[in-house]
Amino acid sequence: MQTIRVSTGRPYTVHVGTRLLELSGEMIRTACGGVKAVVVTDTNVGPLYAGIVERSLSEAGYDASTYTFPAGEEHKRADTLIGILEYLAATELTRDDVVVALGGGVVGDVAGLAAATYMRGCKLAQMPTSLLAMVDSSVGGKTAIDLEGGKNLAGAFWQPWIVLADIGCLGTLSPEQFADGCGEVIKHGVISDPELFCALEEAPLTYELLLQSLSTVEAIVARNIAIKRNVVEADERESNLRKLLNFGHSMGHAIEACSRYQRGHGSCVAAGMTMIARACARNGICSEEVPIRIESLCGRSGLDTACTFTADELYAAALHDKKRRGGHIDLVVPRAIGDCVIVTTPLEEFRTLIEDALAASEVDR
Repeated sequence: MQTIRVSTGRPYTVHVGTRLLELSGEMIRTACGGVKAVVVTDTNVGPLYAGIVERSLSEAGYDASTYTFPAGEEHKRADTLIGILEYLAATELTRDDVVVALGGGVVGDVAGLAAATYMRGCKLAQMPTSLLAMVDSSVGGKTAIDLEGGKNLAGAFWQPWIVLADIGCLGTLSPEQFADGCGEVIKHGVISDPELFCALEEAPLTYELLLQSLSTVEAIVARNIAIKRNVVEADERESNLRKLLNFGHSMGHAIEACSRYQRGHGSCVAAGMTMIARACARNGICSEEVPIRIESLCGRSGLDTACTFTADELYAAALHDKKRRGGHIDLVVPRAIGDCVIVTTPLEEFRTLIEDALAASEVDR
């Protein structure tokens, strides 16, 4: 097992390893204390793991129960949040007790927001079960739900008390689901770790690698968490440096919205990274090699980087992005692999970059 200490306003430890589901009760008790624990999960993950975690919590002395909601991004909404809050109240959870978020990014986001708002904040344990959640959403304290106007528009910063990333859970993902998490892994390499990016070019993170070597995947996951830890510690509330983690997300979120969230987040980020890199290469901000390497690694990792939407559709969706500030948007642009910067960009220039990205894509074809 590997451990990564996150020194935010309320420090906590991320544990990465195997058999953490079975050990979760005692580990959560040590980090959180309390009398009651509510496992919040969804209909995909609950049947696989909720029983194991609830039993471990009970054996550790908790009065434990489970709340399950329907799986899918379409359920990361206010009615799901209210359902969780009403359940926490019905079980008479207190501020000293703990919410255990067991699942992928949707579960972590909405259960985390429930913990942040119930009695103005109770304890939270994140137990990510997808690659995407392990390397990204479970660490850093962002919690949110979606609104009709866009993704993650209502939320709060609420750091967990502990994160348990059980690599064994990845074995129940489909190859497509596993690949979807690789988008954020590649993103971390582009923004700050060229050595990681080169290592992935040598041996991409794939489902086949998971089947061959859990320890290798564990090391990659831990390295990605450390990268995110470093950024979050420097800028916990996303006032500046943490915005680097949004590389590929402005265009990626627009693609996600245009697809009505039917396309995976990691695939949308991969497409967004490729598009902004193409636009930057077209405008002399980075070399032509940068988008070629990003697109190639995404493809070898099982990620689709194609975009079938028009500039008008993408721009309209991007106007709802939470990174927009008035007539500008904070855009992360690559200068080289491992070197990205945040540029406050007028919306009309962002529209031009979308057009440049689509034009460059057509040329490549």
